[in-house]
Amino acid sequence: MSLSSHLHELKKKHQVLSDRVEEAQRAPGTDDLTIANLKKQKLRLKEEISRISEEVA
Repeated sequence: MSLSSHLHELKKKHQVLSDRVEEAQRAPGTDDLTIANLKKQKLRLKEEISRISEEVA
């Protein structure tokens, strides 16, 4: 898998996590720990996206 296609996949995963975070925040029964874990996953992806973007550039 090339770096650019890997980067594209990471961005898609980041968007999916972003949508899940928004959904969880709107749902009244969602606990804070679940939301925090989703946000941590999203942040890890964002950091990896940034790192790979620097390599591609």
